[in-house]
Amino acid sequence: MSGMITPRNAFVAAVIVVLALIPVYAAMTGNTFMMTLFTRIIILAIAAVSLNLIMGFGGMVSFGHAAYLGIGGYVIGILAKEGINTGFVQWPLALLVSGLFALGVGALSLRTRGVYFIMITLAFAQMVYYIANGLDRYGGDDGLTIHKRSEFGGLLNLSNRTVFYYVCLVLLLATVYVVWRIINSRFGAVIQGARSNDRRMRAIGFPTFRYKLVCFVIAGVICGLSGALLANHTNFISPAMMHWTRSGDLIVMAVLGGMGSVFGPVIGSVALLVLEETLPHLIGFASHVITGKEVVAAKEYWQLILGPMLLLIVLFARGGIDGLIASARRG
Repeated sequence: MSGMITPRNAFVAAVIVVLALIPVYAAMTGNTFMMTLFTRIIILAIAAVSLNLIMGFGGMVSFGHAAYLGIGGYVIGILAKEGINTGFVQWPLALLVSGLFALGVGALSLRTRGVYFIMITLAFAQMVYYIANGLDRYGGDDGLTIHKRSEFGGLLNLSNRTVFYYVCLVLLLATVYVVWRIINSRFGAVIQGARSNDRRMRAIGFPTFRYKLVCFVIAGVICGLSGALLANHTNFISPAMMHWTRSGDLIVMAVLGGMGSVFGPVIGSVALLVLEETLPHLIGFASHVITGKEVVAAKEYWQLILGPMLLLIVLFARGGIDGLIASARRG
């Protein structure tokens, strides 16, 4: 039992408890922005966990993973535009289309490796991005407003902020559990073995291409779910959802939290998005202390602080924040 009580497990439990209590805090203080922020954090954490499945455990660095985020969102938005608001149609179709696109991308990109794999995934993502820009009926580059969230026949009222928040949280925890089961299965062992030495795994009889393709599709489906949630959260879709910079954000979340750690991307998502919100205010406060007045322009340079922070973590904290916490026990 004592082996279960580690700094890492205690920190993970604390993060889950904090996430579960956010609606309670928001209700007590009337801080609706906190609910909005953490709902977004949870949704993007699902996407980061899906990316970590192929990148952290499978060694497949996809720079076009946000394409599935956009595809899931656009399926919701297009169906809503055409008058189909039932989630029993929207959500399964979003997962199906995301999975089919991942199947096509994976079938081509997994025949390569290294920088060629990265460039092919990026090329496909950019292709979808420009297709979305050309959809004039659905807003083009201006985006499309979704006037009604997905409906589930009275079973779930996603228009209720608290209900939607807990739906997202439950789906995040379910995603983490599914990824944990996958990684600790025979399938996961093959994926991790192929990352270390693909040629040897094929020599002993494992069709690694098929295994990696299935893993790639699973990650695409999970990210498509994240896109469906994001469209419902923002009530808006645009090509920016699938831009390559969004894929970069997901990579940063996975690396910051701990690539190759099941819960690491969740920690990285919380850390990155909270820093993005708080750093401008901290810089403004510091400028007020130093100069005696608040320098508004200083807040615009918060990325000059965030960049070196991320660099230091990558260079000196092997395994990201999760690795730092795990090393606390060894220290």
